[in-house]
Amino acid sequence: MSLKTRVILVLVVGTIMGLGLSIGGGIVAQKNPPLPQDFSWEHARQLAEVMERVKRDYIEPVDEQELLDVAIRAMVSELDRHSQYLDSSEYEDIRISATGSYTGIGIEVSTEDDRIMVIAPIDGTPAQRAGIKSGDVIVAIDNVQIDKHNLSDTISMMRGRPGSTVIVTVDRENQDDHLVYSIERERIHVASVRHELLDPSYGYIRVSQFTDSTAAEVRDAIDELDAIAAEKSVEDVEGFIIDLRDNPGGILDAAVDVSDLFLNSGVIVTADGRTPEARFSRDASFGELAADTPLVILVNNGSASASEIVAGALQDHNRATVIGTSTFGKGLVQTVMPLSRGRAIKLTTSRYYTPSGDSIHETGISPDIHVDGSDEFPGYSMNLGVDRENDAQLVEALEFLRNQRVAHSDAT
Repeated sequence: MSLKTRVILVLVVGTIMGLGLSIGGGIVAQKNPPLPQDFSWEHARQLAEVMERVKRDYIEPVDEQELLDVAIRAMVSELDRHSQYLDSSEYEDIRISATGSYTGIGIEVSTEDDRIMVIAPIDGTPAQRAGIKSGDVIVAIDNVQIDKHNLSDTISMMRGRPGSTVIVTVDRENQDDHLVYSIERERIHVASVRHELLDPSYGYIRVSQFTDSTAAEVRDAIDELDAIAAEKSVEDVEGFIIDLRDNPGGILDAAVDVSDLFLNSGVIVTADGRTPEARFSRDASFGELAADTPLVILVNNGSASASEIVAGALQDHNRATVIGTSTFGKGLVQTVMPLSRGRAIKLTTSRYYTPSGDSIHETGISPDIHVDGSDEFPGYSMNLGVDRENDAQLVEALEFLRNQRVAHSDAT
């Protein structure tokens, strides 16, 4: 074996062992499987041999580290459409986005039916202002056809310096021609919650994504709506509308915390996976906001992941009535696992279940009251106010609250 091959082999085995420690430390302690060398050495040798052949005989020179990164990226991405290898910049982007601040155009994308599809644009971002819609299929970035099998590369192509421009080409249902958008990247500071008092005793709370601060923002919104109502001589807010339409999700614990605001007890979400860390249950703690106030949750096919956790928990506990259309149907949990040199993998580790024990993966949450919506709503800016006449789903929510006589709560 050549020196180069041995070096590659050491790198590969080191990577495999590192992944084993990061992912399966608890399993190793409990099940005492063979050491990684006993069952992966031949596989590592095979990969090293292929890499050496590519390095030696490929028509163009190939950097060893780049080749290894490509091999790892392909290995992880082939598991499912949500798992991916993250280089240092991609990992930093995920850590930043969890705080609600990052650089880009502001869309959540996923691989669906062998296409890279927009789950939803985030409120107030360049992508939404430009006109990108939930369900759009990305076909090119900067006039270069994207690799539909490489989601991470597509995301990277849309990232860049604030102030720079990216051209995004999409296909849209019922449109014959491609739609081309020139979008200026910017440093996006996203407030995940916006609110408004309606009619004048109903509180509207728009949650655009789930970040570390979302639960605190929702709590603050309720306090502010109560204060605004008092200033208008309204004794009590008579109902709250939580708008999760086109909310692509975010941090699972943020969804749990938001659900917990409106529950006194009971299961919020459970998860099942292979490792002890991937099997868990999150329960509500005592203390419920607006305990005697009816809740409505608005959802559509752009409501995904963490949004579905909130809608499913409050629906199953009869704490809220869900109005709109069926949600996206993403019932898998991804865990971001740090590696060496600032890299990480985002790996699907669990399936999650609503309190009733249902998995919503690829089926979604079914609303209690089905009302079709339109691409115009909820709209990208709360600064313009909500449309109480033309937003059919919002109109139905307000009508439901006006006619509501008994608050739905699991409080005892």
